Amino acid sequence: MVADKLDVTLTVNGESHEVEVEPRELLSQTLRNRLDCTEINIGCESSICGACTVRSDGKALKSCTRLTAQADGAEIVTVAGVSEEGVLGDLQTAFTEEHALQCGYCTPGMVMAVDEYLDSHENPSREEIRSDALQGNLCRCTGYENIVDAVEVAAEALDESHR
Repeated sequence: MVADKLDVTLTVNGESHEVEVEPRELLSQTLRNRLDCTEINIGCESSICGACTVRSDGKALKSCTRLTAQADGAEIVTVAGVSEEGVLGDLQTAFTEEHALQCGYCTPGMVMAVDEYLDSHENPSREEIRSDALQGNLCRCTGYENIVDAVEVAAEALDESHR
C-alpha cells in the first residue's frame, strides 16, 4: 500500500516552495533532492553529526530527524541563506579566515548551529563554544581549535556591530 502524498509549503532562504512529499520523507531529503539545496550534507541520518543542521523558524535543528510534513509552513534557512546577495556573513568569513574547515563537510551544519547560538550568547568563552555552541556537531578533520577561534572572531565582530 502506497501512502498518500502530502502538499507542503516551505520558505527556504526567503523563497517559497510547494512540494509534494511522501509522509515519511525527511526534511534533509526534500531540501537536498527536491529543492537542490546541496549545502545540506547528510552524514549519519541519526542526528549525531549535525552536518544537516538548518534553522527552522529561527531554531537550529537537524533536518535528518524532521519529517518534511512537520515543517509545513516553516521558514527554513540553510547556510546559503546566511550570506547576503552572495557576500559571506561574519560567521562564514571567520570560518574561512581562521581556517576552521578542512574537507568542509561539517561546516554548513556548524555554521547554522553557531549562528543560532550567537543570537542569544554574547562573547562566549572557549569552553562555552566547545560545550554549548558546537554541541551535537562533529568534525572528523580539524581538531576544533580553529573552529573555536572562528566562533570567537565572529562573536567579537557581532559584538562590535551591536555597539
